[in-house]
Amino acid sequence: MENVKIEPDQIISIDRQLANSPKDHIPGWGIDADPENDPTYPMKNWNGADYERFNYQKPPQQPVRFEVFHSIERPGITRVFGTSTPPRGLSGRIRSYAYKYSEATSAHWMTLLLADRVDSVEGIISDLKSGTIPNIFKERGWTAEWKYNRAGLVDKVVTGLVVTTVLISLLSSRRK
Repeated sequence: MENVKIEPDQIISIDRQLANSPKDHIPGWGIDADPENDPTYPMKNWNGADYERFNYQKPPQQPVRFEVFHSIERPGITRVFGTSTPPRGLSGRIRSYAYKYSEATSAHWMTLLLADRVDSVEGIISDLKSGTIPNIFKERGWTAEWKYNRAGLVDKVVTGLVVTTVLISLLSSRRK
């Protein structure tokens, strides 16, 4: 089998085409759009005003004060969104890159996982900069794991030490 190199711009273009393509051929797509074809029947208790929900007033758009990530399958951001942790640092740039891909691709999800790992390291660095020494054992749940899953914790620690030792030895041997 021949290896074909695909550029990220090509993947983004393909993702955008998929997001914009009609979905009529997908069984069940938009099933809840027609009130006459309600999938909750006969389980739902009808109250007579069920179709009034289609005539509600949308809430006003929440002001955007920083970058808000949304799926490329959506035309824009939702009316209301979380603001507790705005994107910042390297993890924010990684997340921004991840949202260039469709949610249907592993590139989107793997990049978000990487951003989470980078964010946790950034949090530790931020704690150290502010003079707080993080209690990594408690924050990672190792105290509870020591109490309830001692063998699993020992396996994790030994595996981590072996991997770290191998990486350090490989890196130090390359520098010589």
